[in-house]
Amino acid sequence: MQQPVQLGPKPLTRADVHAVAREGARVELTDAAREAVTTARAHIDRLATADRPTYGVSTGFGALAVRHIPPESRAALQQALVRSHAAGAGPEVEREVVRALVLLRLKTLASGHTGVRLGTAEAMAAMLNAGITPVVREFGSLGCSGDLAPLSAAALALTGEGEVRDAEDRLVPASQALAAAGIEPVRLAEKEGLALINGTDGMLGMLVLAIADLHRLLDVADLTAAMSVEALLGTDRAFAADLQALRPHPGQGHSARRMAAFLAGSEIVASHRGPDCTRVQDAYSLRCSPQVHGAARDTVAHAETVADRELAAAVDNPVVLADGRVESNGNFHGAPIAYVLDFLAIPTADVASIAERRTDRMLDVHRSHGLPPFLAHDPGVDSGHMIAQYTQAAIVSELKRLAVPASVDSIPSSAMQEDHVSMGWSAARKLRRAVDGLRTVLAVELVTAARALDLRHPLKPAPATAAAVAKLREVVPGPGPDRHLAPEIAAAEELIRSGAL
Repeated sequence: MQQPVQLGPKPLTRADVHAVAREGARVELTDAAREAVTTARAHIDRLATADRPTYGVSTGFGALAVRHIPPESRAALQQALVRSHAAGAGPEVEREVVRALVLLRLKTLASGHTGVRLGTAEAMAAMLNAGITPVVREFGSLGCSGDLAPLSAAALALTGEGEVRDAEDRLVPASQALAAAGIEPVRLAEKEGLALINGTDGMLGMLVLAIADLHRLLDVADLTAAMSVEALLGTDRAFAADLQALRPHPGQGHSARRMAAFLAGSEIVASHRGPDCTRVQDAYSLRCSPQVHGAARDTVAHAETVADRELAAAVDNPVVLADGRVESNGNFHGAPIAYVLDFLAIPTADVASIAERRTDRMLDVHRSHGLPPFLAHDPGVDSGHMIAQYTQAAIVSELKRLAVPASVDSIPSSAMQEDHVSMGWSAARKLRRAVDGLRTVLAVELVTAARALDLRHPLKPAPATAAAVAKLREVVPGPGPDRHLAPEIAAAEELIRSGAL
């Protein structure tokens, strides 16, 4: 049984986020978290009775912060804040994203810097552990003051309002799901509504999940690239360690080592290694694969640094400091996350682009070095993988559009109080679509390269690439007359998604 993820003042790890968001791991508040939350709440209770107004405790919000709210209206103020800010629209956001969002907000609550009551944090943990997932809509966040609309939808569910998905993925009223799980709806007190919604948790959760996905996809890209090099009678000499050492980018060296290892022992590569081979060098899409894949790896490494810093952060406004001060700040601005989300969309598009170019070479009789046109069984009668490459090209074109940054497109809001926003949520949403697109492009290269390797028979591919072909053949048949390709692409995509390849 998977160990619960511990929530307290210590940072979460990316593995923790993955475990809760995708694997359904439970969460627990540590004793240190309980103490920190209780101590911070005492400071808020003291300020709530003070004559001097404190933002978020005894005032309105945003452009309405100048209004002092009397004590008898403050609970209504917090609930009204959550209701009004849960104004998202569009399709439902994926379950894993919402679970990551709730986990990361709870992580900040557990830090002792938000001033919520212990019972509120415990209720949020219970909601996660019960598999209750608030319905969060696609549009509504500008990424400053964090992901307000998405987090408000989650907070609203905690109070027993709005809709949720239960553990069986049924759409039910939040009150019904909470009651079935034995969770009492939270009646918000001073500062709590604001603390529940003022964070960058949605965009951070999507960044962490994208990093995990890109690690897997870049590993697959090294494999499919090696298969394409082999199928196109390319050389592995360009991937030699001494050549790669001349340009010591760590990602490049890593991808080159992997591609060289995949090609080790290949009869196909050995068949054209001798003096009879008249080719001087391979096309860029083959020879430069480690440089492109490696640069993508190094970009992901930078994104990991940003993500890890954010996982150590407590993002709220105002925050409760150790000495009891409650101070306004700008830490909710999503720029640090938004920039790397946009940054990652660029190599995601480029890795897909170079994969499409390798695929196209295998289908072109003038560049494929002896393979049949479009890898067709009976060219003319059969079209082979012609239109599979069209699918790649369409996706690559879309990925180029998704690589246009969202974080430069600030839209002022809240009567110009929030006059510069990050658009980090939008950057995260388009990165998720880009990651999905890359997975499909690599699936097409996989089925194409595998077919091309089979057509090189009786020469045998390298043991590693042969193993990849054999794994694919469990779900996708080998060469033959034209058949319905869409299910085969989908099967290859699922093979990649599952990590079985």
